[in-house]
Amino acid sequence: MNEDIRIHSWPCSYYLDTSKQWVSGRLSLTPVAIKFTADKTGELLVNFHLSSIGEIKKESSNLIFSSLTILEKNTKHWFSSLQPNRNVVFNILEHFWREQLLSSQGAGAEAAALQSTKGKELTGLLTGSQKRLEDTAKVLHYQGEQFDNIMRGLNKIEGDMDVADRLLTELESPSWWPFSSKLWKAPLETKPKETATVSDSKNQEGIIIRIPVIITHRTDSNVKPGKLMLFASGLEISDCNSQVIHRFESKDVDDIRVHTPYEISVRQRFIGKPDTSYRLLSAKMPEAIPILEVQFSKKIQFLEDALGFVGARKSPQVDLGTSIWQAATGLLGGVAQPSSPVGGREGVDNEQVQLQTQEKISQEEAKELKQILKKLKGLALETEAELERQDEALDSITTSVDRATLNIDKQNRRIKKLT
Repeated sequence: MNEDIRIHSWPCSYYLDTSKQWVSGRLSLTPVAIKFTADKTGELLVNFHLSSIGEIKKESSNLIFSSLTILEKNTKHWFSSLQPNRNVVFNILEHFWREQLLSSQGAGAEAAALQSTKGKELTGLLTGSQKRLEDTAKVLHYQGEQFDNIMRGLNKIEGDMDVADRLLTELESPSWWPFSSKLWKAPLETKPKETATVSDSKNQEGIIIRIPVIITHRTDSNVKPGKLMLFASGLEISDCNSQVIHRFESKDVDDIRVHTPYEISVRQRFIGKPDTSYRLLSAKMPEAIPILEVQFSKKIQFLEDALGFVGARKSPQVDLGTSIWQAATGLLGGVAQPSSPVGGREGVDNEQVQLQTQEKISQEEAKELKQILKKLKGLALETEAELERQDEALDSITTSVDRATLNIDKQNRRIKKLT
């Protein structure tokens, strides 16, 4: 992820202690730092890492009203005249500051990460890919359950059609026909059981991912912290007290826009009344966007500032691309046969694999990589089988719908004759 990407910026004033005056400019937030640039000179007056912040407070004094202070090591920075308002800026800065501290655990964790071996790096990449494939499998599993529910519904419709057919046959029969209506009573007894089966399936649905977010409703200037939960059937937005603000079922979502790797908006359109729209900002949003891509592949749109994020995710460092598999195979082969050359392919990918195999990895790392690759292969086969099953189910649904349509047309003609 590009650390220089600008997540948000706000017009404000900064108190420059050297000249004892307020300077107008823009306060900017990046994934790892806070910056302030003066409007007149374009000079970067403030630039420090989020992990170096000791405290963020809302303060005021006799001369300074509605100000925001940031304690960076032993220096206190004052910001005032914040737009749209101080609370918005405070909530967003505090969110990213706390998430940065939780994710990195300070500068010591960053230094340790730089010293990680190539084997640990590749293990982390494949573990992330495994989690993404597991999330995809959950979504596909839910879709498969929906297909099963549709099939049960169609079977129920066919049963109702048989009842209607017997009713019509009885109405078409002459008055002296000896049989009564007991012919069509039995199938009605199965209705409650089918309803219970569908509802039980929905109640067993689990959470795929839960992340903290900063919520903006429609075009309101006020923001508030909350949570975003992704289910296989949709997404849910709640406040800090876990009270549900709004739940979007998959069919209710009309579009999802990815403004930056850290900010999205979800919208449901209505005719004759305002749309339901929420804008969500989170330091953990890059973890949720790949899942949203799977669920809402035809409804998600990446805006200009987020296109770089798409390119980075498709690179070998973040996704299940061929280069990762080649690198993993090369590393494992290098451990098994250190003296043998890796692969026979030419080009850039082959050179990258050879460079990676020059850095030795331990036997434990190699064993862990083999286990992860084995799990990935199993998940891939299960996903492929589920997709094939859903294709067959879709064909069956199409056939059943066509058959039901023909039966309805036939019964309509019979009803017209009776009337």
